[in-house]
Amino acid sequence: MTVSDSPEPRRATVLVVEDDAKTADLVALYLTHAGYRVSTERSGRQALERLEGETFDLLVLDIMLPGVSGLQIAQQVRATASTPIIFLTARTMEEDRLQGFSMGADDYVTKPFSPRELVARVEAVLRRSPPVESAPVRYADLVLDHARRDLRVADVPVDLTPSEYAVLAALLARPGLVFSRAELLTRLPTDGGHQLDRTVDVHVSSIRKKLAHGELGAGYIETVFGVGYRMPQRRTGDRR
Repeated sequence: MTVSDSPEPRRATVLVVEDDAKTADLVALYLTHAGYRVSTERSGRQALERLEGETFDLLVLDIMLPGVSGLQIAQQVRATASTPIIFLTARTMEEDRLQGFSMGADDYVTKPFSPRELVARVEAVLRRSPPVESAPVRYADLVLDHARRDLRVADVPVDLTPSEYAVLAALLARPGLVFSRAELLTRLPTDGGHQLDRTVDVHVSSIRKKLAHGELGAGYIETVFGVGYRMPQRRTGDRR
């Protein structure tokens, strides 16, 4: 169900998956007024059927949906795509947030919520990205092409979420420099509100798993205990 066909320029398409009609309509109204092209679905199964034939620039997912949960939708989306995901949910516990981020969420908004703040978070998730560089960044057998937003490890394409991409790009830009969790939080595609330091840990853990087939295995990102993370400094003459 397309909410708006306004002739004004669209910055992005957003799919809102929310079983409460009033909440879905409210979110759609504010996002449409912000210039987005918005579609809504009321069940997880309908959303998955929609995603089989259409692509969206961002998903806003409730977690507690009939049939298929928002977490299950995120898991299936993440298996094939890096589409940004914002969870909009009544689940407020820290463990719920961490589970959401572990499923690939780029932001997590709890109910009751401010529609204007949600619009700002959508804006931030879509806006934030590493700067385009003139040449791909190479590190060991890892190649990150900012212009194409493409990562390859050992010549194998690796799909990253926008938040994972932001963390890896920051670390790759300054090998040997230690980034605190707070510093990496500022790189994530969100306005930084209500974020947890452990959010960064979840993203780093996911990145490590995705890079595990490369020549450095788990050694692409080092943990500096009590401080944060870094890419190991390559030595002069190191073939990598």
